[in-house]
Amino acid sequence: MARLPYVEMDGAPPEVREIYEKVLKGNVGSVQKLVAHRPEMLGKFLAFYGSVGRSLDRRVYETVYIRVSAMNGCNYCMQHHIASSKRVGLTAEDWKALKAGDYCRFSPKEQAALNFAEKLTRESKNIDDADIGALRQHFSNEQILDLDVLVGLVNLTNRLTDPLGADLEFPAEKL
Repeated sequence: MARLPYVEMDGAPPEVREIYEKVLKGNVGSVQKLVAHRPEMLGKFLAFYGSVGRSLDRRVYETVYIRVSAMNGCNYCMQHHIASSKRVGLTAEDWKALKAGDYCRFSPKEQAALNFAEKLTRESKNIDDADIGALRQHFSNEQILDLDVLVGLVNLTNRLTDPLGADLEFPAEKL
């Protein structure tokens, strides 16, 4: 149950209603209803969120999102990205492996991204040239930046959704 009241369409200020209708096309999730308490932040958050990770293969994006969310124990984000990961072919076995931190079933490129994401989440101050070098084997400079910012975004959303009690809008997958 949400720890803050949701900003619903019928009670939303005009600038929020416009975002709900035009940007989100009426498909407003719990997290957006929470961030809508700060209308100026909502628009910027959605634009930023939509720009991060776009140079990355979608499968890499989803594996990183699920793994970092699992590490942080964020059910809301993990469930949302489990749902979207189905479109890139991830399976229940993949989700379980990601939750457990077992990367052996993933490609070398995905393993490099997952290893970096884990280290960046757990011990960011210890990222060094060798970590970036391992990424360079698979990713361009643009993609390395995107991966770094993606991990930061996942950590941000993980610290926003579950702590504020964002309700999952659909039935959860059992892992």
